[in-house]
Amino acid sequence: MPQLNPAPWFTILALSWMIFLAIIPSLVMAHTFPNEPSTVNAEKAKTKTWDWPW
Repeated sequence: MPQLNPAPWFTILALSWMIFLAIIPSLVMAHTFPNEPSTVNAEKAKTKTWDWPW
C-alpha cells in the first residue's frame, strides 16, 4: 500500500507548509482595502431611556 510510505507525502506536507508560512502571509499583508477605516469618535452617544407603557 503506497499510502504507508511517508517519504513522498512528508515532502509534500513540508513544502506546502513552507509555502503557507513564507509566501502567503506576505500576499495577505499586501492586501489593501478600498475604504480605509477612519478613527471613531471617543465620545459616547447619549441615549434616552425608554418608558414602558405599563
